[in-house]
Amino acid sequence: MTATPTPRFSEALVASEATQKYPERMKRFGRLVGSWAVTGTRLNEATGEWSERSFVWQMEFILDGRAVQDIEIETRLSHPTGDETVATAIRVYDPLAGAWRVSYFSPLTGEYCHLVATPYRYGIRQDGTRTDGKPIRWNFTSITATSYRWEGWVSSDEGVTWLLIEHNEATRIH
Repeated sequence: MTATPTPRFSEALVASEATQKYPERMKRFGRLVGSWAVTGTRLNEATGEWSERSFVWQMEFILDGRAVQDIEIETRLSHPTGDETVATAIRVYDPLAGAWRVSYFSPLTGEYCHLVATPYRYGIRQDGTRTDGKPIRWNFTSITATSYRWEGWVSSDEGVTWLLIEHNEATRIH
């Protein structure tokens, strides 16, 4: 019996295209597949001060094209390679719910969020809960082939009011 070569982990994870099973639904996040240069601002909720940030955001189809995964890469002089992957999100289309299930992980900051994504106006709205239990809302807006805007909101009163805590603007690299 001849052994079949086992694909490398990355080869088994990354898919070259979206599944054809749900072609229109896969376009929701599929149009963001690629690499993006992102600049933005983030609010330090404890101090009330805003800080600027920039990073590269890469998104690929995964799991035989049934999901998409992104990674956030920041340049850090203190990191041995100069670049550090600081966060990842996995977005899986759930045909039974008719929505995308999103899980975000940032071991660097200790933030782990779970959201549900649905169409919203001309973009994508993701509603969920962050690690401290507060409701969050992450919106992709103004999505084109070469750019998008993203805003992160949090609520301290169960969604009655919302506080903007992050704003990002992205330009496609490839």
